[in-house]
Amino acid sequence: MALNMARLPRHFSRALPLHIILRGNNRTPIFSADADYKHFKGALLDAASRHKLAIHAYALVSNHIHLLASPGGPESVPKTMQSVGRRYVQYFNLRYDHTGTLWEGRYRATAVDTENYLLACMRYIELSPVRAGMVNHPRDYAWSSYAANAEGKDDMLITPHGLYTSLATDVCARRIAYRDLVTAAMNETVD
Repeated sequence: MALNMARLPRHFSRALPLHIILRGNNRTPIFSADADYKHFKGALLDAASRHKLAIHAYALVSNHIHLLASPGGPESVPKTMQSVGRRYVQYFNLRYDHTGTLWEGRYRATAVDTENYLLACMRYIELSPVRAGMVNHPRDYAWSSYAANAEGKDDMLITPHGLYTSLATDVCARRIAYRDLVTAAMNETVD
């Protein structure tokens, strides 16, 4: 006899950032053109704003996404991800004459220890396109938060986390300090 098991509810703390991962079904591409990335990013910006999800870092890679985000309330993450998922799947299916699910399953959300792991998680996310061999340096990838966090490019999606802003009181010094952290992480993977 098969048991029908309901999904367990997820509980999110307002004070605890999360590393959120959402993959394409069977790791197939979920983005095929710049317009796809733009549509997803726009849907994410709209949903995160409406549901009070502060996004500190992101990488939209061909077959998955990474977000580092802090929920403003218990429903911030589920409502944001539900909204983005619905809007983007509808867009993708119409654009590519696709049917069925686009996602591998539910998104994964892992709590991030702010003191020990937050900046490492930011670097990990923004280095995702480098690890995937898509670019040699994260500044060369258009669909991540690296340009905002390391170089000061305007990105309406990004809300700096307090640990990031504590890298330096001066904005330019903060960006340099963050770039140094990313460079150190890149050198560790090469060694």
